[in-house]
Amino acid sequence: DLERKTGVELVVVTVPSIRPYATAKDYGSALYERWGIGTAQQDHGLLVLAVAEGRQATVTVGKGLLGVITPPIIEGVGSTYLEPAFRAGRYGEGLYRATVALAAVAQDIRVREPPRSRRKGLGIFLTLLTSIGALWFLWWIARPDLRHPYGRLRRGEFWGSGQGGFGGNFGGFGGGMSGEGLK
Repeated sequence: DLERKTGVELVVVTVPSIRPYATAKDYGSALYERWGIGTAQQDHGLLVLAVAEGRQATVTVGKGLLGVITPPIIEGVGSTYLEPAFRAGRYGEGLYRATVALAAVAQDIRVREPPRSRRKGLGIFLTLLTSIGALWFLWWIARPDLRHPYGRLRRGEFWGSGQGGFGGNFGGFGGGMSGEGLK
């Protein structure tokens, strides 16, 4: 229920011995990694480990929860619930109370999925727009009437460019004076 509501995976493990590991903390960290508690992407997991040999206990917290379930909280849960119960030989009770206390802290956590990028739809739009633009450009280049400046005239269009008028030079105005001028 905790995982469904908050996205936090809480695992309780009891073992008779931690061999070949030196400490319960090392063994707990190795189990946490090997089992992939809290998922690799988000790392929102908790592992409560109780070792019968030596009456040891440890809590391993995923990196995604370190800001919420802090070392002082873990120490408080250990000193309040685990240590007294373990000294009295009531391991089950100590584990249960510690787990409930950690779950209560985790209950206030709302692990969210990473926000979806709004650019995902934009990528499809840009790809489509680029494809349409490239096709239009290829069509425009392939048109024979645009390759020649007077290409449209060959297709029967008779309207000019609209610039019209007076091409060439003005002719001469006569031959000047040839000696017989006006007298």
